Amino acid sequence: MPAPVRRRTAFVLLTTLLCALTLGLGYANKARCVGPEFDSQGRSGPDYTVRVARDVCYSDIQQLWIGRDIDRHVFPYLSGGYNPVSEQLYGGAVEYPVLTGMAIYVAAAPSSNDGQFLLWSAVPLAVAGLLAAALLAWLAGLRSWWFALAPPLVLYAFHNWDLFAVCATVVAFWALLRGSRPARSGSDAPAAQGGSNVAGTIGRRGPLVVAAVALGVGGAFKIYPMMFALPVALWLGAGGWRPAAGGTHPVRSRWLTAAAFLAGSVGVFGLINLPFMMLGWTGWWASFQFQWSRPIDLTTNTIWFWGARPYSDSSNVAVQHDLAMAATVSTLAALLLVCVLGLLRQRREKVYPWLPVCAAMVCGYLLFNKVHSPQFALWLLPFFVLLRIRAGWILAYFVADAAIGIGFFRWQYLIGSGAPSGSYDALSPQLVLIGVWGRAALLIALIVVFLRARVVDVPTRPTPAPEPGSGARQATVNPSAPSGAAAR
Repeated sequence: MPAPVRRRTAFVLLTTLLCALTLGLGYANKARCVGPEFDSQGRSGPDYTVRVARDVCYSDIQQLWIGRDIDRHVFPYLSGGYNPVSEQLYGGAVEYPVLTGMAIYVAAAPSSNDGQFLLWSAVPLAVAGLLAAALLAWLAGLRSWWFALAPPLVLYAFHNWDLFAVCATVVAFWALLRGSRPARSGSDAPAAQGGSNVAGTIGRRGPLVVAAVALGVGGAFKIYPMMFALPVALWLGAGGWRPAAGGTHPVRSRWLTAAAFLAGSVGVFGLINLPFMMLGWTGWWASFQFQWSRPIDLTTNTIWFWGARPYSDSSNVAVQHDLAMAATVSTLAALLLVCVLGLLRQRREKVYPWLPVCAAMVCGYLLFNKVHSPQFALWLLPFFVLLRIRAGWILAYFVADAAIGIGFFRWQYLIGSGAPSGSYDALSPQLVLIGVWGRAALLIALIVVFLRARVVDVPTRPTPAPEPGSGARQATVNPSAPSGAAAR
């Protein structure tokens, strides 16, 4: 094995080990809310409801052990539904896409209390996190530590099931970045001006198949990875796909490949959902009903709730409806606007910046969606690694996220204990307000920063040495070539 390959392999192993330590801290933090005793339903005690807020060790995983028939080991989606009167799920229905529901069912099978359920859920989540860390380390080198050592990984790795979708997203990006090559002069895709390092060309279908499947699978865990199929398709159609030499219709070939990628991602998502739709439509559709009907209240941590105070109480039905519509329309508009802004950069640099656009789409979604759950911070971590942005932006986001992630639960403890809990009575409500509005301002800024960012340099695939006497230049084993980056 060549020395550069050995060094890279050693670094990947080191990064994976560091990520394992981070995940261990994350599990230890959540496990503080487990036990030491359990009631007849398997709920931790004593004072579970007090400890989860006071000690900032709450997790959706442990909380949902009771209330979704998880403790009764009911197979999800095939029965149950959504009750619009009580605004609650019943009979085995859960509020997540089907692969997350299956992960819940598998983790619950050997469990008899919420602590065991947390443990058995954490094992596959940790595997997903370690795989994502290893792939990011291979792609980006030292920058991968923005993922492996990230504070949000400690706070939220086992808060919910988002690490599955994060891992699927990283797999898709790894396949595309690994399989793409810098645009060369004379190729179908014109060379970018100034070595913009945003996207290149890809001429093999294998990486596209892997990426399409990964995004479809990720969408079946959490919906958001599906939106990345659009900018990737725009990249392929605008010049990212490199047709075979001698083709008579290269433009048509590119757009057909783009359409096939988009259809493939949607098709994988549909095939995964199809059995549940056929066997238990009411239970399957209940997850979407629940999310759509969820009120915009204090727990959503969004600009909509705080920007519409004091009219945004969940009991104000008219305002709730208007806020939900505004959030939906503005979120969709932000996603489309970001894709259009990517086209403007393409006009200047001759290549479509699919990865910066994906990052900006996440920021737009987090900014305008009606719910901003704490663990959504994990969605941004791969982009902090793969796009070259200043460390100050990343650290500022970590600080704002920690302010709301910690302040929110401490504030809930004050409210539950009857202590003074007004906005000016304690530090925790101030941290929440700082976190909400500071994070919103950072997301707006990060949309611009991401859209202007360069992609990290990714090592090229080893090239076989030419035969003696061929006159060809010996290829290096592991030069840092801009993955998907256009040549100068």
